[in-house]
Amino acid sequence: MRPLEFSMIPLLAVLFCTGARSQSADNELVSVKELIHDIVLDLKYNTVDNFAGQKLYTSDECLLVHGAVRRLLIVQDSLRARGLGLKVFDGYRPRSVQYLMWEILPDPTYVADPATGSIHNRGGAVDVSLVDLATGEELWMPTPFDYFGPEAGHNWTAGLSPEQIQNRALLRDMMEIVGGFSRYDAEWWHYTWDPSRSYPLRDFQLK
Repeated sequence: MRPLEFSMIPLLAVLFCTGARSQSADNELVSVKELIHDIVLDLKYNTVDNFAGQKLYTSDECLLVHGAVRRLLIVQDSLRARGLGLKVFDGYRPRSVQYLMWEILPDPTYVADPATGSIHNRGGAVDVSLVDLATGEELWMPTPFDYFGPEAGHNWTAGLSPEQIQNRALLRDMMEIVGGFSRYDAEWWHYTWDPSRSYPLRDFQLK
């Protein structure tokens, strides 16, 4: 795998970031797939394949605030040049779902207290992994998504292969250095677009 080349961010992505391709406000919820056509969606909470063991969403549509999607586009364009892409497990999450998650697992390390809310409820947090665009296969990460234990943390190395460590580091560098997101240390998949921390909590239900 080639070293990360941060200077090769495609021009179109930069133009998009400055607003040349959209007039949406940064805090407006928009469809991720509509703006990043080749991004892979695997919304776990619209299935029973999640820690709750039940379907929590009513739609396969993934929304995020526009400012976060603009940054994701830059990451996706940079990954595409390497034959890779992003897979999204979760984006915007209604606050009512946050309450249900808290009832099932009231552990603030892994589920934000709905009283104060999650950045997911503000539309500014995204749970992601990496895929090989040619095969559609997800790159090997330290744990599955929604694994609640220290092994999911960014600093965990015990028992991991060099490939797992490298893939986690590549995702981190792409999201942080190229995309400008902030990581959450306890979960290798969770990243936040920091301006969204001041956005209001939402309970918009997807149809």
